[in-house]
Amino acid sequence: MVNPKSYLYLGVACVAFIAVTGCIFELSSGEAQLGFIPTLIILSLSIPLGLGTFIAAVKAGRSESDE
Repeated sequence: MVNPKSYLYLGVACVAFIAVTGCIFELSSGEAQLGFIPTLIILSLSIPLGLGTFIAAVKAGRSESDE
């Protein structure tokens, strides 16, 4: 049976890494649309969120394939 939890984790990880990429481009352009501090906050929250949910998705996928 398919575990929807792994798909949810992977979706959140994708959105978080898209946010990381966008923040890096915004900060490297010199003038971020939201401002430097809010963009830096989004970046600093998105990196651990993306990594944590990606690891959780891999673990959920592995446990799903072991069954």
